[in-house]
Amino acid sequence: MAKTGLVWFRNDLRINDNHSLARAISENDRVIAFFCFDPYLFDIGEFGFRKTEKYRAKFLLETVTELKQNLEKHNISLFVYHQKPELALAEVIGQYNVSSIYQQQEWTSEEVAVVVKVKEHLNKPQLIWIESYDQFLFHPDDLPITVSEIPKVFTHFRKQCEQYVAVRPLTIIAPLLANNKLSNTSEVPSLLELGFETFEMDERTAFPFMGGENQGLSRLKDYFWGTRNLSHYKETRNDLLGLDYSCKLSAWLANGSISPRTIYFEILKYQQQIEKNDSTYWLIFELIWRDFFKYISIKHNNNLFKIGGILHKDYQWSQNQQEIAQWIAGETTENFVNANMLELKNTGWMSNRGRQNVASFFAKELTLDWRIGAAYFESLLIDYDVHSNYGNWSYLAGVGNDPRDRKFNIQRQSERYDPQQIYTRLWLEPTLL
Repeated sequence: MAKTGLVWFRNDLRINDNHSLARAISENDRVIAFFCFDPYLFDIGEFGFRKTEKYRAKFLLETVTELKQNLEKHNISLFVYHQKPELALAEVIGQYNVSSIYQQQEWTSEEVAVVVKVKEHLNKPQLIWIESYDQFLFHPDDLPITVSEIPKVFTHFRKQCEQYVAVRPLTIIAPLLANNKLSNTSEVPSLLELGFETFEMDERTAFPFMGGENQGLSRLKDYFWGTRNLSHYKETRNDLLGLDYSCKLSAWLANGSISPRTIYFEILKYQQQIEKNDSTYWLIFELIWRDFFKYISIKHNNNLFKIGGILHKDYQWSQNQQEIAQWIAGETTENFVNANMLELKNTGWMSNRGRQNVASFFAKELTLDWRIGAAYFESLLIDYDVHSNYGNWSYLAGVGNDPRDRKFNIQRQSERYDPQQIYTRLWLEPTLL
């Protein structure tokens, strides 16, 4: 009997360098693909914010649309559902006699809970599950240390990885015959169907890009080879205005429509053909930071999401609703914070420099429960990544991996990174300036 494998896409929304897809193709006679817009992703969370707001929802819709098109070119049908995944998967598995499910390995509690619920609902012991760690630069099996030995300090982790671990080569998928493709009438839902009104992006946004693997690869090509801005990345990465102060690849990395390995090997190619300098290395450095937070998440499990963080600190945190509302609305005592918060509110984007300042102000100046700020970022940010978001927030709140427990001087930061107040005026005029 012909074997049918199903690839369950979640946060690996690409065909290039996708281990689950490549393995499914190599091990089965027929391959189908599945993606589910789980209603839970758009519910109201613990602190009153939608888990996914309109900006990331739009980016996700664009990404899945492009994934569906790219898979069709490889004669693979992507079945798209907007319902609970346990119900949708049961329907597809039963209809096409699926014997194996391939997916990216997850470990954070909410993502794991979905898989557990699906397995319990299906109740098919004979169904084979193949899960692969496919979101890392440095694969877990290649580390010279165990997860329990992951250092608290990033520098120690980085040096061990750079010295002892090689990045695995890109995974190549083989073509499938045309007769693999199945009749598929499922469609990607609209923003309205997900519960949002349609909207036009604010023209001031520093992230006007669309979602999708092709879009991510296009951005990579332009930033590296078109403008050669990679050569200046370290000098511009703390800027606040424009399309090219940073590579802006984080949104595609976050939903897996581009892999960190793809970026890494493109950097090596750039270093060989154009130049190798501090800036080209610094983007690799940032990819390692991304890995670090993922490993911290694996090591510490749900402590990453607890108020005391991975350090189990017993600070006194406030949940002052007025101060939280003022922070969200950009109505605090600090105009630099306000400008960044208005950018986030109106575009779903904020620079790295901005994120550090508004988070430090929230946690260290206002002493507000840092998890509330993290949940707001989770809701609004186009490039939300669970590990980086909560890792950075706990770091800045003093309950994570910062050995210095630093506090940002917002006024000095504003004077250094926005000396002419151009960025601040862009977002606050004419209301406050």
